[in-house]
Amino acid sequence: YEGNIIRADKLLEFVREVVTDYAVRQILHNGIAGEISSLTRFYLLWRWTFGEAKVEFDEARKLAQSTGIDLAKEWNKGFIKKDKEFIRVLGPHERNIKDLEGSNELIDTLHYVLLLWKDGRKEEMKRVLRESGFGAKDTFYRVAQAISETLPIDSKEKKLLDGFLAGKERLIDEIKKEEIQRKLF
Repeated sequence: YEGNIIRADKLLEFVREVVTDYAVRQILHNGIAGEISSLTRFYLLWRWTFGEAKVEFDEARKLAQSTGIDLAKEWNKGFIKKDKEFIRVLGPHERNIKDLEGSNELIDTLHYVLLLWKDGRKEEMKRVLRESGFGAKDTFYRVAQAISETLPIDSKEKKLLDGFLAGKERLIDEIKKEEIQRKLF
C-alpha cells in the first residue's frame, strides 16, 4: 500500500481482471492462460459462463471489459454479434468460412479448422494449421479441449470439437512429418 487513493471503478476493474485471469487458469487447467489473446479469452469465458446463450449487453460488456476488449469495437466483426440489446457469441457452425481465412486470431483459426474438418478438407486444414503456427502448439488444442468441456453434449460446436480432437495426435504427427520433409527438400 503506497497511500494512493484508488477510485472504486478502477478497483472494481482490477478485481474483475484478477478474477477473470483466475477463471481462465482454472478452465485451461493452468499453464497457458498468458498465451491466449483477449478475444480468445473472452470466447472461452463466454462459453464457460453463458454457454451458447444470448445475453443482455451490460452483462456481456462486463465480461468483455474483464478480458480487456471493448465490446462496441468488436461486435458484428467476427464471432461477437449484437442483436438489439443482446449479445451473442457465434460458434464455428454459425460463421462463414470465407470470413475466417487469413485470420491470426486463435479462435478464428480454430473455427476455420473445425469447418474444414467438418467438410473433409484435411489437406487444407493441415496447411492452415502449419501456416498459422497453431498446428504444433499445445495451446491451440488445450483451448479447443477447454471449450468442448464447457459445452453441453448435444451442442453442434462440442460435436465438431470432439470429432476434431479425436484425431489430434495423428494430425500433429502428420504436420511434424510434413515440416521435416519440407526442410529436407
